[in-house]
Amino acid sequence: MWKRLPFRLRGYLITMTGVLLLSPDALLIKDTQAGVATFMFWRGLLLGSVLLLIATLRYRSRLPGAIRACGAAAWWCPLAFAGSAWAFVGAARLTAAGNVLVMMNLAPLVAGLIGMVVFGQRLRRQTWVVIAVCVTGACLMAAGEIGQGSPLGLAIALFVPISIAVNTTVASVQRGDRQRGVDTTVVLPLGCLAMLVPAVLLGGVQLPPPEDVSRLALLALFLPAAYFLIQTGPRYLPGAEVSLVMLLETLVGALLVWWWLDEVPPPLAFVGGGMIVAAMLTSGLRDLHRQRRKAAAGAPDERLLQEEAMREAENAD
Repeated sequence: MWKRLPFRLRGYLITMTGVLLLSPDALLIKDTQAGVATFMFWRGLLLGSVLLLIATLRYRSRLPGAIRACGAAAWWCPLAFAGSAWAFVGAARLTAAGNVLVMMNLAPLVAGLIGMVVFGQRLRRQTWVVIAVCVTGACLMAAGEIGQGSPLGLAIALFVPISIAVNTTVASVQRGDRQRGVDTTVVLPLGCLAMLVPAVLLGGVQLPPPEDVSRLALLALFLPAAYFLIQTGPRYLPGAEVSLVMLLETLVGALLVWWWLDEVPPPLAFVGGGMIVAAMLTSGLRDLHRQRRKAAAGAPDERLLQEEAMREAENAD
């Protein structure tokens, strides 16, 4: 069943699953009392340990070669991954959540521009329209808190979309010798190492408050799977489209805060959330309709051509 799905749809499903697992992250960050350096130390240590175990079990002795195969992504993706984590947590502690979310929601636009200007990627007109609608919807969701908090937090929050865009775009352009592209999940442990270094230098090597231990344990439980799936998305989709799917975190995260902390979102939040869901659902249905229309007209099955290319590459190895 899975192998019969088009590559683009596989990428959307993989990334959406990762985003759903990541959605409680903002809620848990908001609910912890540990200092930023201490929080980031334990976050990087626990997340990195699990991701390194996953990469080792998957590749064993071939792990160094898998990292080298990532090319430029072996440097840029870990640094961007660590940068986005530090910027998100630091900004969330200094400014209102709405400010952070508005900045983060610029990621698909930034990724589209980086892909177009730096790597010569071309996005479909439909994708640009969906990006515009989803960014507008996400901004409406956060509109109630805009302007609150520290200007420094707002400046730090600007690094979140830039880092996300760099990570997803650089990962998506590393094509390698396979149709799906290079597996950049193997460099995530390096990103956690880059996350740990500043935390150690800032004195974060200390035990967290007892009430935060359970929350950090929950992060270690679902964050590795979330980031693994999100980092897999660029193997199937352009970086801008991966960043676009990540806008769902705004919607699901707001619903979780509503459910857990009983913070009722303003009416604009429901309008914005509806815009995000409607835009992504309409885009997905249109893609499926377009593929079925091409197949009915006798066009070659792109999925079969891609899988045949992958089998030929595997046989050549």
